[in-house]
Amino acid sequence: MEKTRLSSKGQVIIPKSIRDSRGWKPGEELLVEETNDGIFLKPARGFPRTMLREVLGCMGYKGPPKSLRDMEEAIAKGARERK
Repeated sequence: MEKTRLSSKGQVIIPKSIRDSRGWKPGEELLVEETNDGIFLKPARGFPRTMLREVLGCMGYKGPPKSLRDMEEAIAKGARERK
């Protein structure tokens, strides 16, 4: 466990060994989550920007279109089977 200090401006320096092990570079955006034990930091990396045509049909479904009701029933069935 490493130690750091809170500055008068509310800044905290994350030790270099931790930044290196996580691959965090200067300017990295981090999400800050408050927990019962303290705070939790994680990278705010989003998904790469994509176009609809790049992901449309990515599941490879070959068959007739399904209605929303069909999909909801399949999800409910899957949930029941996992219990």
